Amino acid sequence: MATAKKAALTVKRIYEPPAESDGARILVDRLWPRGIAKDKVHLDLWLKDIAPSNALRERFHGHPEDWDAFREAYFAELKEPAAQTAAAALLVQMRQGPVTLLYAARDEAHNNAVALKLWLERHREKARTS
Repeated sequence: MATAKKAALTVKRIYEPPAESDGARILVDRLWPRGIAKDKVHLDLWLKDIAPSNALRERFHGHPEDWDAFREAYFAELKEPAAQTAAAALLVQMRQGPVTLLYAARDEAHNNAVALKLWLERHREKARTS
């Protein structure tokens, strides 16, 4: 069964405690989260280059009604070389086991990690059918 072979891909606020089921914990924000000491967080990788640009982040911050436009602009940024390199590293982690994308935003439904998860799932499906 193909679904059983898929590694779990989840999103979680970095402020939530780690769990065994998290697998590789990867921060996908460009800025380090406030109030978190780097030596106290359980983090396997920090992929700044896969995060939205500062301009995009600032443009959509606090505007969940623009969610579709944000995702479209973010997906376009993910085609840039630095983002593609980061995505390749992330896809390697996904082939090795469960991955949790960590983010700092308060909005749990409208943030770059949620958008990135959707993009990665689509990318993984395209790769599987090619």
